[in-house]
Amino acid sequence: MAGLRLGGRYVLRERIASGGMADVWSALDGVLQRVVAVKVMRADPDNEEVFAERFRDEARHSAALLHPNITTVFDYGEDDHLSYLVMELVVGLPLSAVIRDQGALGPATVRSVLAQGALALGTAHEAGVVHRDVKPANILVRQDGVVKLTDFGIARAVDAIGHTRVGEMLGTPNYLSPEQAVGGRATGASDLYALGVVAHEMLTGTRPFDRGTPIATAMSHVHEPPPPLGTEVPGDLREVVATLLEKDPARRPANAHAVAAMLGVETSELAGLHVGRAAGVASGLASGVAPGVASDGPTGPLAEPAPTGPAAVEELLDPRLD
Repeated sequence: MAGLRLGGRYVLRERIASGGMADVWSALDGVLQRVVAVKVMRADPDNEEVFAERFRDEARHSAALLHPNITTVFDYGEDDHLSYLVMELVVGLPLSAVIRDQGALGPATVRSVLAQGALALGTAHEAGVVHRDVKPANILVRQDGVVKLTDFGIARAVDAIGHTRVGEMLGTPNYLSPEQAVGGRATGASDLYALGVVAHEMLTGTRPFDRGTPIATAMSHVHEPPPPLGTEVPGDLREVVATLLEKDPARRPANAHAVAAMLGVETSELAGLHVGRAAGVASGLASGVAPGVASDGPTGPLAEPAPTGPAAVEELLDPRLD
């Protein structure tokens, strides 16, 4: 598909990620002369209708969420039976790659990633959108430490009729809330539980619930406590994680902004990203986040802003525009 022009405007250059329902390409926007990411839905005749509806939902949900910690959608279109989503291009790494390469992360970095993730979820939840697949692969870390929540491919508006088929459970088992594991409806509290699982993994370098099979892993969320965190983790941070991982949704924090406040985000910062949140990540990951196009894992990424500085932009553009 390299060289294909979509919507008479976006020329696909290089595939940068593949997921369960789509591929993500770097592309040149011929109108604005900028490099973007284009997520193209992969043909699947058996599931085309359901996947197409989810893809349109992703476009609508993502485009409605404007926040520094959520990836921005530029455009959506359909061209010759191909549905596509146009997004910013992220220069950085998915959190999953950071954990894989570095193992356990320091408390300051974890606080910053969690706080930024909570601010993103707060905006989504206030807009009535539940993400339903919060995991390290869907959290992108830019080189300057800014964290972006991405991939609203299975998100659901609280008041909308979903596209889930009978017997289908959406989400990744390793990060699935107990209520989702037993067939309950996902809510904002479910996203907070998943954020707690991500936090535990960042602090230890390993997934707290991983039993070898999807069903066993999902059931472990229901019946098993998470492994205890070591004493090297500050007590207040252990408390935040423990509260997020409560089995009963009613015992978790009231909302995502409450989580941000527990992590030290001032009230005035809850309306947007404070530089200090990003600075904590940038300093903690200075030796680990290499330049590159961020991508997530099984479900494909959204993309993010251009890199900072002329040299970084040149480095990004050259290999893709030749």
